[in-house]
Amino acid sequence: MELIIIFGSILLAAILCLSIKNRKSTEYISVIVSLVVFGESVIVSMEVARVGFYTLFHFFYVDALGAIAMLIIALVGLAATVYSVQYLREETTKQIIGFTRVRQYFVLLYLFLAAMFLAVTSGSPIFTWIAIEATTLSTAFLISFYNKPSALEAAWKYLIVNSIGLLLGFFGTLLYFTSLGAIGEGGIITWGVLLSNAVYLDPVIAKIAFIFVLIGYGTKMGLAPMHTWLPDAHGKAPAPISALLSGVLLNVAFIVVLRFKVITDASVGSGFSQKLFIAFGLLSIIVAALIVFTQKSYKRLLAYSSVENMGIVAIGFGFGGGGIFAAILHMMYHSLIKSALFLSSGTIFLKYSSTKIAKVRGVITALPITGVLFLVGLFAITGTPPFGIFLTKILILSAGIQKHLFASVVALLFMVILFVGFFKHAVAIMFGEKPSEIEIEKESAWLVVPPLMLVATALYISFYMPPFLNILITMVVSRF
Repeated sequence: MELIIIFGSILLAAILCLSIKNRKSTEYISVIVSLVVFGESVIVSMEVARVGFYTLFHFFYVDALGAIAMLIIALVGLAATVYSVQYLREETTKQIIGFTRVRQYFVLLYLFLAAMFLAVTSGSPIFTWIAIEATTLSTAFLISFYNKPSALEAAWKYLIVNSIGLLLGFFGTLLYFTSLGAIGEGGIITWGVLLSNAVYLDPVIAKIAFIFVLIGYGTKMGLAPMHTWLPDAHGKAPAPISALLSGVLLNVAFIVVLRFKVITDASVGSGFSQKLFIAFGLLSIIVAALIVFTQKSYKRLLAYSSVENMGIVAIGFGFGGGGIFAAILHMMYHSLIKSALFLSSGTIFLKYSSTKIAKVRGVITALPITGVLFLVGLFAITGTPPFGIFLTKILILSAGIQKHLFASVVALLFMVILFVGFFKHAVAIMFGEKPSEIEIEKESAWLVVPPLMLVATALYISFYMPPFLNILITMVVSRF
């Protein structure tokens, strides 16, 4: 019933936003629906923690991994929706967009959220693929939201690269079907059917299939070298959409990869997939660290940080053991902190009308609250205590030292390099001399509260994990 309410509310909100021509009504509906979706997601997650799974109509199946993903989507989606209200009002005031574009924005936003919810709750790998492809289509329009040549270029690049990647992922999915001797209930091929038939899957085909899946969905996840779309898309999309792309969508894609990993491991053992995770994860960290120093846009800077952090999550699963536990926590912390950073970057953009680092100086003076949030977020995302990312990085590297010493040392080295690059840019942005034309004004609570809520949540669960969430994490670790 809860999933019906979630999808029904989202689709109803999209229809109402498209048909209602009163701005306040559109905004109220958007915020209320986001609150409802978050509440229902918590209920589903608690049910999964209690009985181990949540199922509906043999089509929807939510396990512990899906429940964690639902919480991330719902919480970041709520923050992004609340933030979007004032963000779009500011852009309307500046005559950047009109109310028609605002309505289109909320419709596309809810289609995006619906597709991500479907991807993590669908019991069928085919419908999961369709949902991931749907995220590509809905977000392509959001990336090109401002209709500028650079935004249109970023949208087309995003669309083409991800569509090719997902085509490879679909081919890999079909290869897994070669193990099937029977179809699941109602003629639907489910994740459970694939897993139960994994013993009949030819090991060579299993390895080839997983490579296609990892490259295909890894493109959506932002792993190097398939990450080329990510900086452009994150840099040109509206700030709330960048928050969802980086903080949520990358994790959703990785969760799909993990579902295929379980099937592959049942056929050929865990060593094969772990080696691939370490290789792609390490490459992602290295690429991000080397490019950070030359970045001229703070939104692209955050985008490359996402490449690094998804690489860290990948090597966590690659190292295994305690690294898996840390990788799940890292995925959660990254979602919250990175989303808060992108929302804060939107406030900076509204004030300075530029994403270029060279043109943004004295943020801590012009936007005291946002400046502090952005600075705290930058330190948190690079692994500075007391935030949980500091602990997860230590745990992941500790898990790899015994069996993967070289990979652990290289990862640590480039994490330090990336930290230095972030610190260099942060000092310039925060403490440089404020341009004389930038006035100091009171910051809107609508723009401050959402990122503050995300940062506070990340800090809270760094010290105390709610019991039901702890149970979900334990369930996920036991599967890998």
